[in-house]
Amino acid sequence: MPQVEIHGYAIVSDNDCIADASGHTPEMLRNEADWAYFQAELNKSAVTVLGRLGHEANPNPKRRLRLILSSSSPGLERRADGWWWDPAKVPWDTAIRTVLPEGGRIAVPGGRQVFDLFLELGYNAFHLTRAEGTHVPDGIPVFSGCQTGRSAEAILSERGLVPRERQVLDPAGKVTLAIWRPSSGNS
Repeated sequence: MPQVEIHGYAIVSDNDCIADASGHTPEMLRNEADWAYFQAELNKSAVTVLGRLGHEANPNPKRRLRLILSSSSPGLERRADGWWWDPAKVPWDTAIRTVLPEGGRIAVPGGRQVFDLFLELGYNAFHLTRAEGTHVPDGIPVFSGCQTGRSAEAILSERGLVPRERQVLDPAGKVTLAIWRPSSGNS
């Protein structure tokens, strides 16, 4: 298998949500400093892995290589807008060998089903940004496990990740970042 690094990226509310009930990112979770950080991270990545709804909602003006998860894919196919993949039909190892035969960094900006899938596959890093003081009523949490009252941090910790680097991205907006990495030091 090619050497890859899997990096997850999410900005969440105090109640661990990434989207409102309709699946859209609410304004309270949009922050210029976080967006600039995220775009710089995407520039370091060989492929961006996201769900179909995220792909459709977010234009790709820089024409970055995308791997779009969708049950409508016959398995793994190349389309004009990226690679379309159904993980139920083609295993991860096969998909990533095809998409990134030389390996590289993988950016995973979600949504929730994509974040859950990569919890199982294993993150080398999860960049968890918090928009402090925000609450998304009836929102969609970053991980399915958050629906049972566990925090995103607790779920990452349960997967053997620990916060290695912390920074304030926007003091005025109370937006903080913690980069979670495997506790073993492998990253």
